[in-house]
Amino acid sequence: MGITYFVVLPFTKDEEGELVPLDPVEAQSSEGAKRRAAAVADSKGGAIAFSRTGEPATGDFEDAVVLGRYGDVPGDFTG
Repeated sequence: MGITYFVVLPFTKDEEGELVPLDPVEAQSSEGAKRRAAAVADSKGGAIAFSRTGEPATGDFEDAVVLGRYGDVPGDFTG
């Protein structure tokens, strides 16, 4: 079963206009991650809220589940 982490990954544009990820931020819940991602997108340009479940002790994690996309994010993130 493991632990589920809720994460917000913000994006901004660099000098060439390319989207680049910023440092991820942990949230307390899926709803909290979605709210924070929406707020971050307003200030930074884009964000993705996602969750990951796994066992930190072993490093075994399931694939990330995208909870929401907000603003400008790279096309290879679906959800």
